[in-house]
Amino acid sequence: MNDSLRMTSAAAVSVRELQPSDLVSWDAFVMTCPSATFFHRAGWKRVIEKAFGHRCVFLLAEREGVIEGVLPLAEIKSRLFGHSLVALPFCVYGGPAASTAEAQAALDQAAQKLARQLGVEHLEYRSQHALHPNWFHKELYVTFRKQIEPDVEANMLAIPRKQRAMVRKAIKFGLEGVIDRDVERFFTAYSTSVHRLGTPVFSKRYFQLLLDEFGQDAEVLTIVQGDTLVASVLSFYFRDEVLPYYGGGMDCARELAGNDFMYWDLMRRACERGLKVFDFGRSKLGTGAYDFKHNWGFEPTPLPYEYLLVTAKAVPDHNPLNPKYQRFIKAWQRMPIGLANLIGPHIVKNLG
Repeated sequence: MNDSLRMTSAAAVSVRELQPSDLVSWDAFVMTCPSATFFHRAGWKRVIEKAFGHRCVFLLAEREGVIEGVLPLAEIKSRLFGHSLVALPFCVYGGPAASTAEAQAALDQAAQKLARQLGVEHLEYRSQHALHPNWFHKELYVTFRKQIEPDVEANMLAIPRKQRAMVRKAIKFGLEGVIDRDVERFFTAYSTSVHRLGTPVFSKRYFQLLLDEFGQDAEVLTIVQGDTLVASVLSFYFRDEVLPYYGGGMDCARELAGNDFMYWDLMRRACERGLKVFDFGRSKLGTGAYDFKHNWGFEPTPLPYEYLLVTAKAVPDHNPLNPKYQRFIKAWQRMPIGLANLIGPHIVKNLG
């Protein structure tokens, strides 16, 4: 159990679904609850329902009308990838976020009951801290978080020497960062990058929904060399943190050190805004993304995602490192990018 949770013997805690009238109080709670993250915000309900068509059940625990915990859940039903209840798909963090032990327990019990009522294969919490040692866990993901120094140059000097040389190389190439108000250039860079990796792309509409829903807390930073698009990243802002979440580069990004410059420019801007934490996000063990972040001087922290098997016999394994997907990945890389961008969103919406 999270040591920060309060124990209280006051009136009983009750659990119910989020209503439109609760949106402000839900997000106010999320902003102050230590275990809550950007991915606990109420806006994810609207984004996931509109972008992917999945049913969302956002649960809140309250005592005498005061919220003490939240648990955003989404149900995914797919012929290819199964039937699951997840907190929260398309997000790297999740699970119950509560200020009291009673609220956490009540939300957890409600989620398990719902999972059984729906007959899902499994219930998944994308937890930063495991709640159930007896549930199944997947040792696949880590997250990378690091304090932002208050001085710009101190952040530059904190980057390991070889990686710092790549940033300085990019600066000499005359790269610059521009804040975009739409996702056009971002989508071009992102879709090019994921096509190169052989994975399906999200729809452009999904990214625009993120910008529309989260307003000033979602931002696109695009890297250019003159009029040439080099790279772009969509980031989230939460409390005193910045989270670069979706990013990609054009073919020229490698020779121009475009991705190195992109993350440096984001860190520089975050420093100048007075932010305290750079959350480099989730990566799979043994991947290039893992190595890239580690080379920036970030240390990995395991993410103990946990699974309650309801009707399933084993934990799902839908990640690209699974050998059975290698033929699919190679075929996807050979597909024309226009066709891949058309088909991809219909596949990836069921992966979560």
